[in-house]
Amino acid sequence: MERDFEGKAVLVTGGARGLGRAAARLFAARGASLFLVDVLAETLEDTRAELEAAGAPCRAHVADISRREACHGAVAAAVAAFGGLDVLCNVAAVLRFHHVTDVTQEDWDRVLAVNISAPFYFSQAAIPHLLARGGNIVNVASQAASIGCAYIVPYSASKGALVQMTRSMAMEFMNQPIRINAVAPGTMRTDIGQGVTRPDDLDVNLMQRYSGVRPPSEAEDVAELIVFAASERARAVHGALLTADGGVTAG
Repeated sequence: MERDFEGKAVLVTGGARGLGRAAARLFAARGASLFLVDVLAETLEDTRAELEAAGAPCRAHVADISRREACHGAVAAAVAAFGGLDVLCNVAAVLRFHHVTDVTQEDWDRVLAVNISAPFYFSQAAIPHLLARGGNIVNVASQAASIGCAYIVPYSASKGALVQMTRSMAMEFMNQPIRINAVAPGTMRTDIGQGVTRPDDLDVNLMQRYSGVRPPSEAEDVAELIVFAASERARAVHGALLTADGGVTAG
C-alpha cells in the first residue's frame, strides 16, 4: 500500500469506533501519525493500542466535543504531540430518532453541538496549523443533508448545515493553501445507532424512502473516500461534497 501520508499528522474525531476507526486504520496503513478524539475512553484506548501495535504513531484524547474549549484543546494537544497538523477529519456524530413533536431541547442541542458546532470549532482551531502545512479538512456529512429523512430531523438539519459550512469555508479560503471538503455516506454498518431507540409507531415506509435499494456500505469503503479527499490525489477537489450512498440521492 502506498504510504503517501508518511510524516503527516491526522486528527480524527469519533476515532474510537465505526467510520472514524476505519478511517484511522487506513490513514495509519498509509503512514500517518494519528491523533484520535472521542468521548468513549475505553474503546478509544483499544483503537489506539491496535494502531500502535501495527506500528503507527497514535495518541488518544478523550473529550466531550460538544464544548468549544474541548475542541480547541484537542487541536492544541494534537499540535503539541506531533509538531503540527496536516489533516482534520470531523467524523464524530450523534444520531437520534424522534417524532418532531417529541424532540426535547436537550436532544436538539446535543445533536447540533456534536454534528455542526464541534466541526466548526475544530476547524476554527485547526485552520492556522493547516495553512502552515498546506493541509486540508474532511467533514463527514450524510445523504440526510441532501434529501428529507423522516424521524431524524435534528440530524438531517445538522448535516445540511455541515455541507453549507464546508462550502462557505471553502469559498472564504479560496486563495489560501488549504482544501476543505465533505463526504456524504449513506447507510453504513457501524455502531452509530447502538442503543438508539425508535418510536414504536413510526412508519417503516417513510424510512424505506431513504434506506436505499442496495445493502448498507461497509465503513471501510467510505473510509477510502475520506482518505482520498485528504490525499494529494484530490488536490483539485475543494468545496466539494463527495457522495457514497449507494445511489440513494441519485433519484
